[in-house]
Amino acid sequence: MDLRQLDTLVAVAEHRTFSAAATALHTVQSNVSSHIAKLERELAVELVDRGAGRLTRAGEVVVQRARRVHAELAALTNDLASVQGEVSGRTLLGMVGTTSRWLTAPLVEGLLEQHPGVELVLVEATTTGLLPQVIAGRIEQSIVNLPIADPDFDVEILFDEELVCVTPTNHPLAELDSVDLVELARHPLLLGPPGNAVRDVLDRVASDVDVQLDPLVQIDGVRLMASLAIDGFGPTVVPVTAMVGTSAGDWRSVPIEEAPRRRVGLVRHSRALPSAPGRAVTRVLRETVIEQAALVDGIHAAETRGDPPGTSGAEQ
Repeated sequence: MDLRQLDTLVAVAEHRTFSAAATALHTVQSNVSSHIAKLERELAVELVDRGAGRLTRAGEVVVQRARRVHAELAALTNDLASVQGEVSGRTLLGMVGTTSRWLTAPLVEGLLEQHPGVELVLVEATTTGLLPQVIAGRIEQSIVNLPIADPDFDVEILFDEELVCVTPTNHPLAELDSVDLVELARHPLLLGPPGNAVRDVLDRVASDVDVQLDPLVQIDGVRLMASLAIDGFGPTVVPVTAMVGTSAGDWRSVPIEEAPRRRVGLVRHSRALPSAPGRAVTRVLRETVIEQAALVDGIHAAETRGDPPGTSGAEQ
């Protein structure tokens, strides 16, 4: 088994056909077929279902491991470069959209100031879209909604943030100085689906006061719910940071009494050793969250923690 064979299988997985994989690898289709066949003989399994034009289950397992192999090789190169002096190299960080709105700019500024040799690639998606990418090794770590109970992840709490009711000014909720869950349950709301982090928090708190929230429509996207509320479609409940930087208009943000909170954290694959650039990003990220939380009402930063599991702390 060699890296060319693994590269070829990953290319087939990503581009769907042998011919498309050959184009992506700047080779010919016969070389792709040869590498896949050799890998199948060595592993004694069929990796690609030629008739169906997709990977077999065994092929999917090998591709997942192959991606992790390449991620570890990239981390090895970056770590060796960092041993010689300044931390440098490329690292991918995932981030949920509501957090990226207020955290990206100060994070990038801090990283440029402290570690100009680090190339940060940001991937924005929902929690459900980011977690599989961490497992597959496509991104090194990600900022997501918590809780995450999967033992494949190391989880670090970054901050809690309060939830607020955002409502069009022509809605009855806009007339209130604050609102509780009992009152919210009397109005159809733009809500995330069950399993969504904010929805789960709201349902738990609503259950504690023996009420059930009424979804006007269910949307798995905090920013979209906030936009629809601003546009007058109906009231919603979103994290306070979803409204940071939003201009004034025909909407109001109404505090929720005994406000429930959304918890946000950083996750990494539990069996992957963080790279030097990844560790640098983590340290700057912690500092940035603490600094920004002091500037925005409703954000509560977690206590500062040490370096990621599996690291010694200081760069050598």
